[in-house]
Amino acid sequence: MTSRIHITASPRAALRSLTVFALALLLVIGGSSASRAFEIQRVTSPGGVEAWLVEEHSIPLVAVEFAFQGGAAHDPADRQGLANVLSGMLDEGAGDMDSRAFQTALQRLSVKLSFNARRDAFHGNLQTLSKNLDEAFTLLRLAVNEPRFDDEPLARIKRQITVALRRNMQDPEQVTSRAWMSLAFGDHPYALDPDGTVEGVTAVTVDDLRALHGRLFARDNLKIAVVGDIDAATLAAKLDETFGALPQASTLGEIPEAEVQAGPVRRVIPMDIPQAQIQFGHVGFKRHHPDFIAAYIMNHILGGGGFSSRLTEEVREKRGLSYSVYSYLAPLDHAGLFIGGAATQNRRAAEALEVIQAEIERMAREGPTAEELEAAKTYLTGSYALRFDTSTKIAAQLLGIQLDDLGIDYVEKRNEMIEAVTLDDVRRVAAELLKPDLLLVTVVGQPAGIEDSSAIR
Repeated sequence: MTSRIHITASPRAALRSLTVFALALLLVIGGSSASRAFEIQRVTSPGGVEAWLVEEHSIPLVAVEFAFQGGAAHDPADRQGLANVLSGMLDEGAGDMDSRAFQTALQRLSVKLSFNARRDAFHGNLQTLSKNLDEAFTLLRLAVNEPRFDDEPLARIKRQITVALRRNMQDPEQVTSRAWMSLAFGDHPYALDPDGTVEGVTAVTVDDLRALHGRLFARDNLKIAVVGDIDAATLAAKLDETFGALPQASTLGEIPEAEVQAGPVRRVIPMDIPQAQIQFGHVGFKRHHPDFIAAYIMNHILGGGGFSSRLTEEVREKRGLSYSVYSYLAPLDHAGLFIGGAATQNRRAAEALEVIQAEIERMAREGPTAEELEAAKTYLTGSYALRFDTSTKIAAQLLGIQLDDLGIDYVEKRNEMIEAVTLDDVRRVAAELLKPDLLLVTVVGQPAGIEDSSAIR
């Protein structure tokens, strides 16, 4: 199946927004593929491995993004960080190449290969010059199918991860986020840090890595996006060579649906720092909720639109309470979240939180104005092209669309879906989604006027 995509700013955006016009002009000057049509091809190999492909032969580069559905949320309770360790080990030797030989080959060929474990998926990325395509895919095949898990690199990777984890324990933003997820999800796997714990990472063994690799890496939970100087026939052969020997089905098991704890709750984590780090939020919408697009637009106006958002105007511009304040929707596979954050002086923490809560309440009660909605739709449709101005960005977008199961024609439909949202839609969704009196709040620092209520339940 082929979907022809035309990613261009709407006429309204070009006429009304100088910012969007300037960005679009920059894309044209830079020769971006986002300023012209491209095709998304559904390529299926003879062995049944599927990928989405965008051919771009004007630049001798190939970008591959892939993911296995099922990530750090599957870590055993006593091995938190197992998926993270696996992501660090896959390019540390494979087949008959030890860590040094494998890394030397990557450098010699100018190949970028990386892996990353997130809560719901295990991601991989390959970038190569097209002249080195065969050798690059050979290295990818070895990493995916024949990782070595040698003792020396395992000890080194575990040491690097534990150092980072200990550093994060002193990072106010990291502490606030972890505490919020724990507060929101209780004993669900989402409450756990996908990076793991020092104890969990330290306990990981070679047998643990081999077992996770065997359970996770399979064809039925694999999504692939490829962009660049490669044709469909060549890619089809590479898909079988690289992924064809994997088991047909994953044996990870199921993650249960998550119930986000109800507020209001405030948890204060004392830390001797000059600013209080605040995170707030509550249950939100999952990606396939019928009102997700309307909620996305509403949140852009509330706190997702940077300097144009209401929270920035009220918290930063009018009162100087915070340099940065924001909100966003976080749709996970098994839960939806509405989350926001800010940092402010300890002595003004209560005031900042009060203003934030008041703005959420105002949005829930009144919704946006017609002018705010029009400006948000103009920006969101006009700036969409910026997500497709490099091969790696295109590949990442196509992979995300596959993981969210939005359909191969989503890029073509996305702006139309935003344009179709009405003022009544956004006002209705704001009233339904936003619960200012039920916020879960975590604060790290020495916040004046904010009391910990997390133990009083």
